[in-house]
Amino acid sequence: MKVLFLDAYNLIYRARSGFTKGEYAIIYNFFRGVRPLVEQFKPDKVYFVLEGNPKFRSQISEGNYKANRKSAGDDFHRQKAAIINIVGELFPFETVRHPELECDDTIATLSCQHAAEGDEVTIISSDSDFIQLLNIERYDIKLYNPIRKKFIEAPEYDYVTWKALRGDATDNIPGIRGIGDKTATKIVTNPLEMKALLENKEKREIFEKNVNLIRLVDFSNDMSKLERRTGSGDFDTIYNTFEDLGFDSMLKDKTWKKYEKTFEGL
Repeated sequence: MKVLFLDAYNLIYRARSGFTKGEYAIIYNFFRGVRPLVEQFKPDKVYFVLEGNPKFRSQISEGNYKANRKSAGDDFHRQKAAIINIVGELFPFETVRHPELECDDTIATLSCQHAAEGDEVTIISSDSDFIQLLNIERYDIKLYNPIRKKFIEAPEYDYVTWKALRGDATDNIPGIRGIGDKTATKIVTNPLEMKALLENKEKREIFEKNVNLIRLVDFSNDMSKLERRTGSGDFDTIYNTFEDLGFDSMLKDKTWKKYEKTFEGL
């Protein structure tokens, strides 16, 4: 079975950068962009994965994790909520959210479960944290970056170790002073240099804390709180919804038939 994981917030944030203007531009860009992704991979099942509260990472970082993120504004959040509602109610995707987990960990848990069952798993996201899943050789997990429009290759080194050395400014995770991409690659591929670094108490503590913040966790034994819902797949109602929003270019005969056909069989 082919299983496609959509990193919901990642794709919705990406929809802000489309050329379309207007009151519902983000909604339009999202639904115009999601069709070719599903068409490209022709999955049997699609997960639309939402964010929960990163509870354990906030505890580790003492509240500093992602504290540098700025609000995208009320209009963005209004359109984001509309997208989530339309997908959850109407599209033939399984929308999932764990209230105490980040989207990344939910995707990691479910993708590893499917891969363990022999399914072909593809994750759609520009979030580099998913690269670590490519290091799991026993699983057939692929990562497709929709911005670069290409599959990401697995690095020859352990990605979590590399990123823990250099940090992640996007998530407000400071790295070890003086270590950037090249130095991190040099250290992670040289066991003696890695050993020497970890002998320094201050650097070791930063490294170990960063590993715990960056590593995706398999919560297979803690999925009882996972919220799931599958949309109706009612494309008459989807059509009417798009019509109400003024998405006329998507509703032309040939374009709309192509749109519907993409989601058949899900």
